[in-house]
Amino acid sequence: MSADRGHAPDERAQHILRTLVQQFIRDGQPVGSKKLSQKMSQVAGLSVSPATIRNVMANLEDFGFIASPHTSAGRIPTPKGYRFFVDTLVQLRQPAACEISQLQTQLSDDLTLNSKVLAETTSTVLSSLTSLASIVTLPRQQQLTLRQIEFLPIADRRVLAILVVNDSEVQNRVLHLERDYTSDELQRAANFLNDKYAGKDIRDVRALVIDELQQTQQTMNQLMIDTVTIAEQALSGDSSAKPYVIAGETKLMGFAELSDIEQLRQLFEAFSQQREILGLLDRSIEADGIQIFIGEESGYQILDNCSVVTAPYRVDDEIVGVLGVIGPTRMAYERVIPIVDITAKLVGAALNSGH
Repeated sequence: MSADRGHAPDERAQHILRTLVQQFIRDGQPVGSKKLSQKMSQVAGLSVSPATIRNVMANLEDFGFIASPHTSAGRIPTPKGYRFFVDTLVQLRQPAACEISQLQTQLSDDLTLNSKVLAETTSTVLSSLTSLASIVTLPRQQQLTLRQIEFLPIADRRVLAILVVNDSEVQNRVLHLERDYTSDELQRAANFLNDKYAGKDIRDVRALVIDELQQTQQTMNQLMIDTVTIAEQALSGDSSAKPYVIAGETKLMGFAELSDIEQLRQLFEAFSQQREILGLLDRSIEADGIQIFIGEESGYQILDNCSVVTAPYRVDDEIVGVLGVIGPTRMAYERVIPIVDITAKLVGAALNSGH
C-alpha cells in the first residue's frame, strides 16, 4: 500500500482499517495487531498474521489514518481515518422494525399542532435510540413576509404591536419597553419600518434593523433610536428562546474522551449560547442531505473531539428544519447515520400529514 496521500489504501489495508475502526468504536481501547488478526478471522474469515498487520498498520499510520496514543502498542483512528471509514468503508445498518415503529408512534400527527412539542419529542426519541445528545430545530414557517406593522400605546410602558404577515395573517404582540412612547413616536417608528422593510421576510427584518444600528450608531437620530428599540422586541417573536431543542446532553458524560469536566462545561455552554450550534445547523440546511462533521471539520474548536451527524426535514419538498446527533468521534456511524436519516424522513412525513 502506498502512503501517497493521493491514493487510497489497497483492499487488504481497507479491511484492516475497517476492523480497527469498528473495534475501537466498540470498546474505546487502542487496537493491537494480535487483536486485529483475531477479529478479522472471526468476522471476515480472513487469515492475516499479526506481523503482516503490523506492517500494514505502519503504512496506515504514515497515511494519517491511524495514530499511536502515548506508548501504547495499539492504534486508534484519526479524524482522517474516520472520514475515510465513513465515506468508503462503513456498512450501514438500517434501524430495526421496532425502532422505526417507536419513531412512528412517537411522531404522531397530533404533535404537528405544536412544533415545539414535536421537536422535543423527536429530540428525546433520537437521543434514546442513539445514546447520544440530539438536536432538532423547530420547523420554520415557509414564508413570513412582513406586509405592515403598527404600534398602539397601552399603559405602563406597554405597547401593542400589530403585524400583518403574508397576505392577511395578523399577529399581536405586547411589548414591555423601558419608557412610555407617545402615539406620534410609535407612528413614526411604524412608518419607517413599513417604508423600508415591507415585503421582506420578517425573520430577516430584525437582523437588518440591528445591523443598521451597528453601522450608524454614532449618527443615529432619535427616530432611529426609538425605531430600533421598539422593532428589536416587536420582531423577535420567539427568538429569545432557542430555535432548537437538545436532549441527552448528559449521555456525553459516559464517553471517556468527553468526560473532562472543563471540556463538558464548555460544550454545554456552547449548547446554551447557540452561536456555534446554529452556525453548524445553518450549514447543514444549506448543504442538503446527510451531513457528517468529524472533529475539526465542524470549524468550532469546542467540537474538535466530537462528530455531528445531521439531516434536513421537509414540508412540501422545502427544507424547514434540521435534526441530528452530537457525540464523540468514536460513534457507531453504521447505526447512527440511518437512524438520523429515517427520523428526518418521518418528521417530514408527520408535518406533511398535519400540514
